[in-house]
Order: sequence, then C-alpha cells, then structure tokens
Amino acid sequence: MTPPGSLSRQTVRDLNRATLARQGLLARQPWTVVDAVGRLLGLQMQMPRPAFVALWSRLANFDRDELAAACRTAALVRATAMRSTLHLMRATDLLEYRATLVTSFEQGITAILGDRLAAASLDAALADARAFFATPHTFDALRVHLESRYPGQDIRALAYASRLRVPLLQEPDQSPWAYPAKATFVRADARLGAAFRPDPTPDALIVRYLAAYGPASVVDAQAWLGLGGLAPVFARLRPTLTVLAGPTRAELFDVPDGPRPGADVPAPVRLLPEWDSVLIARADERLLATRYRARVFRPGLRVLPTVLVDGQVAGTWAAARTRTAAALTLTMFESMSAAVRRAVIAEAEALIAFTDPDARTRTVAVAGG
Repeated sequence: MTPPGSLSRQTVRDLNRATLARQGLLARQPWTVVDAVGRLLGLQMQMPRPAFVALWSRLANFDRDELAAACRTAALVRATAMRSTLHLMRATDLLEYRATLVTSFEQGITAILGDRLAAASLDAALADARAFFATPHTFDALRVHLESRYPGQDIRALAYASRLRVPLLQEPDQSPWAYPAKATFVRADARLGAAFRPDPTPDALIVRYLAAYGPASVVDAQAWLGLGGLAPVFARLRPTLTVLAGPTRAELFDVPDGPRPGADVPAPVRLLPEWDSVLIARADERLLATRYRARVFRPGLRVLPTVLVDGQVAGTWAAARTRTAAALTLTMFESMSAAVRRAVIAEAEALIAFTDPDARTRTVAVAGG
C-alpha cells in the first residue's frame, strides 16, 4: 500500500472543483434528463419539486416536461434507494443496483426497528404487502390493511419493513411536478416488467459513485450509500483506481478519468434545492464549511436549499407562493461584493421564473450579505 504522504495532495478547493465538474455545476450541461440522472446516480426526491430544481441548476435549456415525461414512461422512477430515502433514478440503475441497496436497507431496519419486529408475523405481512401493491395504493391504506390482518402487532414497524423489503415505485401522475403530494406506490416488477439483477456486490456502484461525487474516501462512500463495511470493496478496486491524499492526508479514491480541473477554474453562482445529493452525504468542507453546517442541516432531517458562490455554500434560500404571487428570499451568511450580489439575484430571478411561470408577480429579496 502506498503511504498517503507520498500521494498527490488535493486541497479543499481542488476537491471542490472536481466535484462541481462531475455534477454539472461549473457550467450547465447539454445532457438529456435521463442521462443527467444516470450521471448523478439519482437525485434525492423526498418531495417532487427539488429534483426539477436540481436539474434546472445543472442542465442547459432544461425542459421540465421532458423530466415529467421520463417519469410517466418509467425511464426514470421514484423509489427507495440510497440511505433508505426516496430517490429519482434511472429504471435501469434501480434494476441493476437494488440488490446492493437491499443490504443497506437491512442495516436500516435493524438500526431503526430494533426488536419491534421480534413478535411480528413478518414473513406473512411481507407476502400480504407484495400482493397488496400489485396495484397502486398509499401507505396509509397498507397500514389499514395490515391492522385488519395482524391486530395487536406493531403495524408501523411492519409497514416500514414492507417499504424497504418490497421493491416499490411511486406512481407518477399528470401533476406539474410529475408526482402527487399524496403518494401511491406499486410493486416495481408490476410497473417495469423486468427482473432485478441478483448480485449484491457493490463494486460497480462504488465506481459509478466516484465518477459522480469523487474523489472520495471510504467513509464518504459509506455515508452516501448508507452501508457500512466498504473498506474491503475499496481494497479490491484499488488497483483500478487513482489514489490521492486529501487536505488532511487521508486517502481519497477516484476513477482514473475523473475530471479534476484545478482550483483556479471559475465557478458560477448556483441555487441548489433542499436535500441536494451533492451536499447531503458529505462531511468534508469541499462545498460546505463546517461553521455553516448547522445553518443548512436543520432539525427533523431537513437540509435547506442553498446558494453556491464560487463553488461554496454561501447562503440558503426559501420560496413562498400565494395564488398570484411568488417570492424567493435569499439569506446570505456573509457580505457580498456588488458584482456577486447581482449574480446571486440574477440566478434567483431566473429560478423563480422557472418554478412559478404563472405568477403575476415574482419578487427576490436578500437578507444578509
């Protein structure tokens, strides 16, 4: 093993530019929406709208109807994936990698439910859930169904286990953001008509992760995937990867052809949505300084929408809508130059025009900065 001290040393700013380049955040890209979601290995989609904003921030001439159509044809699907959270993914990637994700789901079931399932008729309940979701239903309806079948048992625990162990997709509709506020789910095989690859080995998924989010450490990859014990995977992959030293000399891994454009490449202002995948599972400072972390990661597992200035999180933003008016308020962490302020406001005005084209009035306000 090569001693970390002898490896090519990366600064925080080097890592920042490398990640931004892979994410389409140094310049908007001409990718299709399906290609973009594949390159990013999915977008966290707790709510529908943030995925649209994430792609608007990354793609040239982004067409929201193209994204909605890809969801309705199941080229893209909304399913439980990394970190046991809802993601928008290419259907082909879900079929390829769900066996790997199931391993992380099992760790989540153990961590969250503990012994709550010890006395439950879990196998029977899972069989019921598989049959129940052969056609679209809500999880509220599943809980009612399980309550009638398993009185006195921990129904919420049974439903949670069903959500992770039964492969489900959320059903799209004709809503402007492709999915309704009240989610209905259907079994993935019923919707896709295809089989999942059975091999749970995470090697290929980790290489895809590095291409989209690298350079990264073993700990970074474990946090992103929601799966521990990946050190042996990196040991297997090591001969095929580039190994670098991070700012603290810790080992970082990368794909050999991963772009690392250098610290002096300009980074434009960008507005990222809540739960943006580039921020959510990374503890280092390449995009978010530690001193600002508590202002972005909020109680209740909330991750606020952010403003990138020179590639770093420099503030947060919030949108509000009435019947006829839309407003976007930026809260900046530090003072800005006049030129940066103009760029931030211009990007915010472009975003609100995208999200609220039907509003009679649209306003942007800046707090702080």
